Amino acid sequence: MPKLTSKGVQITLALLWLLDGLLQLQRPMFTSAFVKQIILPASLGQPGFVKAPMQFGSHVFLLDPVIFNTLFVLLQLTIGLLILWRRSLKLGLGLSVVWGLIVWVFGEGYGGLLTGHSLLLMGAPGAAILYAILALAVWPSQSQQNKTKHKTAFWLVFVWLIIWFGGGIYQLLPGQNSAASLAAMVQANAQGQPAWLASLDKSSARLVASTAHLKQPLPKCQSGGQTMSMTGSQMAHMTSESCANSAYKPGYWLILLLTLLQFAIGLAVLIGQKSRQLAIYLGLILSLVFWLVGQSLGGLVSGLTTDPNSGPLIIILGLAILGIDQLDLKLTIFSHKIQTFLIGSPK
Repeated sequence: MPKLTSKGVQITLALLWLLDGLLQLQRPMFTSAFVKQIILPASLGQPGFVKAPMQFGSHVFLLDPVIFNTLFVLLQLTIGLLILWRRSLKLGLGLSVVWGLIVWVFGEGYGGLLTGHSLLLMGAPGAAILYAILALAVWPSQSQQNKTKHKTAFWLVFVWLIIWFGGGIYQLLPGQNSAASLAAMVQANAQGQPAWLASLDKSSARLVASTAHLKQPLPKCQSGGQTMSMTGSQMAHMTSESCANSAYKPGYWLILLLTLLQFAIGLAVLIGQKSRQLAIYLGLILSLVFWLVGQSLGGLVSGLTTDPNSGPLIIILGLAILGIDQLDLKLTIFSHKIQTFLIGSPK
C-alpha cells in the first residue's frame, strides 16, 4: 500500500517549494499581471479585513514587480533547499510555515473560505495553508539520546476530517449546491487552457450538467475575462455569482452524493484501520479528479500559476496519514485523555 514516511513528506514538500520557485520564474510573474490576474481577483467577494491586506500587498508588489518577484523566487527555492539539507531542516520547515501562512492570507485570501464560495473541487482550502500544516506535522523532535526523530504527527487525521467534512458543508451552500452551478464552474476553467485540457473541462461540464437534465446549453458564466490563473476558490465565487440566477433544474441528487461522499471520507478516518484506508483511498481518487477537472491541473500549463493547487497537497496529506505508525493506539490514547479532561479521572 502506498504511503509516505515523515522523511518522504519532507522531501516531497521540499520538491514542491522548488517547483513553486520555478513557476515564479515565468515571465508574467515579473509584471503587473501577477497581481491583476491572480491576487486582486482573489480578493473579490472577500470581507473587508481580508480584502484590505490583499490590496495592500498588491500595491507594495506593484512598486517594483521585478525586485519583489525575484525575492519570492529566491525565498521559495531557498525553502526547498533548506528542507533537503539535514542540518537546515528545521529552518526550512519553519520558513515553510511562515511563508505558507503569508501566502494564504495575502495571496489566497484564506482560500476563499470566508466568501462562502469555496469548494474542494475548485481548490479549497488553498495550497499554501497545507504547506504550513504538512511542515508542522513532520517537524523533527529530539529523543532523550539527543537523536533526531522523524515521525508524522497523528493529528493529521483531524486535519483530514476537517478538510473533507468541511468540504461537504461548503458543497451545500447557495450558489454551488446544484449540478448546473458545478457544471458552469468546470466549464469556466476551460478559458485560457490548452485545447486538450479545455476539451476535457467542457466534456466534464456537459457530463455534470446532464445529471440535472438540462435541456438548454450551459449559461456562459464568465470570470471577468481572466484566464484560469486564479485560485480555485475565487473561480468558484465568480462563477457562482454570475450563474446564481440561471433558470435551470438544480440536479440536487449529485450534490447530495458529493456531500455524503465527502462526509464519509472525512469521518471514516476515525473509525478503524480498514475504514481509514478505504476513506483515504477514496479521498486520493476524488482529489485527483478534482485536481484534473475542477483545478485544471493547478493551471500548471497556463503559464501563470504559482503552485499546483490543493489537489496534490491533499493527496500527500492522505499518504502521510497512511504512513503514521500505530495510529489506532495513538487515537485511543488521545481519546482517553480527552475523556479524562472532560469527566475527570476515575476514583
